[in-house]
Amino acid sequence: MTPISILRHRTNKPAVKAKIVLQQNLFTFLLAGEKTVHFAGTQITVQPHQFVLLTAGNCLMSEKLAARNAAYHSILIFFNSKLLTDLFSQHAALIGKQTKRSNHQPFLLLEKDEFLVNYTRSLDSLLMGDKGVYPELQKVKLEELFLYLAVHYPAQMQRIRDMSYENDEDLIVRQAVTSHINSHITVEELAFLCNMSLSSFKRRFAHIYGNSPNRWLLEKRMEKAAQLLRQHNRKASEIYYELGYENLSSFIQSFKQVHGITPKQYQLLK
Repeated sequence: MTPISILRHRTNKPAVKAKIVLQQNLFTFLLAGEKTVHFAGTQITVQPHQFVLLTAGNCLMSEKLAARNAAYHSILIFFNSKLLTDLFSQHAALIGKQTKRSNHQPFLLLEKDEFLVNYTRSLDSLLMGDKGVYPELQKVKLEELFLYLAVHYPAQMQRIRDMSYENDEDLIVRQAVTSHINSHITVEELAFLCNMSLSSFKRRFAHIYGNSPNRWLLEKRMEKAAQLLRQHNRKASEIYYELGYENLSSFIQSFKQVHGITPKQYQLLK
């Protein structure tokens, strides 16, 4: 695997929660469309006025077109951790000493300024046509970005240096589950985000929560549903989607499974 690759990604087909295994770190610069990335403990949405750094690991990605018949367009810079370490070492005087962080995130979301908008366009221009980009030129373009961030955004550069995944499996499972209670996400996808097999994830989950992930998620979602129905007087038809259900009938069936009555009956008894 090459230490760095700069690619141009254009498509007219939206992607919904595709499973991605990043073998390298990745800068994504959006030119058109919207990207949403789910991690074990959080998720982010990236717009064209932003760009994001993702560390190597597992995630779910969705790509949304800006409009019907419009193309999703992004520039991708893949690079390995050794190259990043070499750049930090080479420019140590500019970057400063490494700091120790306790709250790690697998991504860094940044806003584009005028320079970074033009930088993105320069990458796009380099990638037009059939010829590839000379490897040394790719390194120069990454170093250009690296140095610009170091000078103008030193705090963000320190975060790039400190980014890493938390290795504690219990914490990873807890973060994944609690941050996706109301998401349209399956247990299989949660296991993937935690970089575990489905069976390993279920065993770890049962050890932590004393219940199966499907049952635990169901009960938590129905607790939230009861709260919305009771305290906010909302209708079942108004809340089912935000609780992770694609249709009303499935939500009513789940609610009855946990509470023994329908949402409407529950409201009449409150």
